[in-house]
Amino acid sequence: MKNRERFVRTLNFEKVEDRLPMIEWADWWDKTLDRWHGEGLRSDLGTEELREYLGLDMVRQFWLRPYKKTFWEARKVIKIHGMDDYKRLKEHIHVENLIEGLRARLLSLKEIHDRGDAVVWMTLEGFFWFPRELMGIEEHMYAFYDYPEVMHAINEDLCEYNIRLVEEFCSILRPDFMTFAEDMSYNLGPMLSHTLFKEFLLPYYNKIIPVIKKYGITPIVDSDGNVESMVPWLIEAGIEGILPLERQAGTDLAEIRRKYPNFKMIGGYDKMVMDKGEEAMRREFERLLPVMKSGGYIPSCDHQTPPAVSLEDYRLYLRLLEEYCRKAVE
Repeated sequence: MKNRERFVRTLNFEKVEDRLPMIEWADWWDKTLDRWHGEGLRSDLGTEELREYLGLDMVRQFWLRPYKKTFWEARKVIKIHGMDDYKRLKEHIHVENLIEGLRARLLSLKEIHDRGDAVVWMTLEGFFWFPRELMGIEEHMYAFYDYPEVMHAINEDLCEYNIRLVEEFCSILRPDFMTFAEDMSYNLGPMLSHTLFKEFLLPYYNKIIPVIKKYGITPIVDSDGNVESMVPWLIEAGIEGILPLERQAGTDLAEIRRKYPNFKMIGGYDKMVMDKGEEAMRREFERLLPVMKSGGYIPSCDHQTPPAVSLEDYRLYLRLLEEYCRKAVE
């Protein structure tokens, strides 16, 4: 079965013939790669090529970052304390012709994607993530109360910009799924209330999600931390799934599946067991196997592989990943 068909069918709770997809959704930490290079891994491979070199399925991500080259220096100087400050900083965001700069790369992937060999994934900056990037972490949290009109202006502009990106991207190539970069949870749950979500994020999800679904793209939120209590908020917004499902934050895939049987998931494998030997790694796969068998779930690390994991450890993880991806469809 072709990579793309296998991925799409699995994500949509449809039966696959041979195995579940074998992917690594996140790039590896630079310190992890430094260790592996010292242990004999080829150092001439980029992270995209490394996936296939290690035997993973071909997945290509396009993170559409809307920042002009001047943004990060401008952000050091311009602190948003009102609408005038946002208008000054706005001059350094919302890159014109962003897709045009990616056109050659998209076109080079189109044939591989269309024949089913590659999964293509688009990432947009979301309505919690993006204001935080403009303001800083602490200032962003205060801004919900101190500058609500600025928060709405930022997200209204972002929504219009992101809709344009979706339309332009899909005029060249239609991705198989997309993510909103949000990171709006920590180990104890969401960093905002449902009330704030409904006021400051939901209106903009309601505008962009229909555009995304018009092209047959699965919308997924990328949020670290414990996301369980946030899942119904996302469903309300039209989001169909989530990643990476961090085990150390207490996220329970089986509980999410029980409560929300049609919700899609990617990730979930506890990265902290990957240097503990085969028995520990097998126990983790056994924990995930019932959800793997239920469909709509693609197993992968619950975040980037840590530097404590040797190249030998990681190759063992990949062997076990293939074994359990086959076992899940038996």
